[in-house]
Amino acid sequence: MNDHYYNLKVKEVIRETSDAATIVFEQPAKALEYKPGQFLTLLLTIDGEKVRRSYSLCTCPLVDSNPAVTVKTVAGGKVSGYLVNQTKPGDIIEVMEPKGTFTTELRDENKRHILLFAGGSGITPMMAITKFILYGEPNSIISLIYANRNENTIIFKDKIEALQQEFPGRFNVVHVLDNVPINWQGPSGLLNPGTLQQILAELPDWGAAHTQYLMCGPEGMMNNVEATLTGVGIEKKYIFKESFVAGIVNKKEVTEKVEDLEASMKAHEVTVIYEGETHKFMVEPDKTILETALELDIDLPYSCQSGLCTACRGKCLSGKVKLDEEEGLSEQELDEGYVLTCVGHPLTSDVVIEIG
Repeated sequence: MNDHYYNLKVKEVIRETSDAATIVFEQPAKALEYKPGQFLTLLLTIDGEKVRRSYSLCTCPLVDSNPAVTVKTVAGGKVSGYLVNQTKPGDIIEVMEPKGTFTTELRDENKRHILLFAGGSGITPMMAITKFILYGEPNSIISLIYANRNENTIIFKDKIEALQQEFPGRFNVVHVLDNVPINWQGPSGLLNPGTLQQILAELPDWGAAHTQYLMCGPEGMMNNVEATLTGVGIEKKYIFKESFVAGIVNKKEVTEKVEDLEASMKAHEVTVIYEGETHKFMVEPDKTILETALELDIDLPYSCQSGLCTACRGKCLSGKVKLDEEEGLSEQELDEGYVLTCVGHPLTSDVVIEIG
């Protein structure tokens, strides 16, 4: 087993809701090191087919001795259904080392207000970050705005209530339900701009310099949140988001851009440095760097293959690379030369990418 992969033994499977479960792993001999908000890529063989899926860690290394991921079944989801309904204690699951940049650094002296906007299973990285801040930054506070269909679909409902009781005044929670029970006192309906503005007006205001906004959930919800925040003057440098699925793309616009580029593109040689080995290979204009490497049996890290999870992230040391999708990378990462091999095409023949 190479250093970037682990065989993890399932310690416990906790049913969170009727369609979601937390899979708790035993710590391996070489402890799994991770930051709150990062994800694990699980490598599975289901009905003879090898598949990879990424799931956010819901645990926090400060307070949780065992790492865990929470999985929610999706309609037609072969992998999510398998994990939620068939995984049992004692199972061994191969995983890639933790990845992802949807995280935050901890400083005892920090005094900040972090607003978390979550929808459905988007609560998983938020739970890890919440515990990280509450236990590690005594002068900071958290406000969680969590949208769900109804009370029965609230993942971590009891855990969230326990944290509210343990940290009164430091952990504000606003549940938003689409279908509400009788006597419901909170916001209802979709998390739209009107509802968001009302919620924001009732939360503590610590000023822009001391406030950060994190979101994870359905694409429509995150678009509403981002539009609302920028609409009231919040700078984008204070807004961070984690996408679980690819957003809706204007395919005509993308096709036109690709056709314009392909008119001047040709096959280029790419050099990829990974785990101390150097791989050189030609990439055709209609292939991505990762796709070509896998066809040549070059084992590079990857998971979603859609430019969102960043498992395939590497730094472009020279040359130029075109990305079909930039959503998974921050502006700072793009400025520093990071690329995603799963959606990357070389534009020059001197491309050198180092994957750390």
